Amino acid sequence: MSALRCDPNKKYVWRGCGIPQETFSFCDRDVVIQESIGGGGEAAIIWPAAIILGRYLESNKDKIVDRKVIELGAGTALTGIVASLLGAEVTITDTKEALECTSVNVHKNTKDVRHTPLVKQLRWGADLHMYPDSDHYDYILGADIVYIEDTFPDLLRTLRHLCDKDTVILLASKIRYERDERFFNMLRQEYDVRVIKEVKEDEVKIYKATLPRRDVAAMPC
Repeated sequence: MSALRCDPNKKYVWRGCGIPQETFSFCDRDVVIQESIGGGGEAAIIWPAAIILGRYLESNKDKIVDRKVIELGAGTALTGIVASLLGAEVTITDTKEALECTSVNVHKNTKDVRHTPLVKQLRWGADLHMYPDSDHYDYILGADIVYIEDTFPDLLRTLRHLCDKDTVILLASKIRYERDERFFNMLRQEYDVRVIKEVKEDEVKIYKATLPRRDVAAMPC
């Protein structure tokens, strides 16, 4: 879920009416991402976790093609856009307030993809009726979405609703506070959780979670 967190160590490039944007190279294409700092406290900002998770997906592209993927708390939607460029069938979600920036980036960067991505509202724990139990997702993605402790129960409820026995959850996170680690301890009560990648210079880890004792179509470590 998006929240206002400006990175003091980051150099922003400001365009037009005060909106920063950055360009990345993914899948042999330029991906131009517009950021947003909203007056209502919402923000869509590119954090290292989104870039790192996108690179991880790109390095495992054969596992993504034609798979059903949903991104939670997408913000700028960088990770979901990369999954779409890799040929996945992607649903990109965030709160209603954040979706304007999300939609701009998705529509700008996913022309001529294999499957046109969907952009949908998803308030964790509240909009689950919009996502029927019959829907299956091969992968659930989240980049730096674990930081507001009050949202942890709703995030877990949302993962529980979207996940089935064959779903792989990939969460890229920077553990900033003890409460962030508490979330992953809560996650371990229901899922098999392990770290499959760590980028020490950015202090980001990618966690993979699956329902226990099940064979899943998982990515290699």
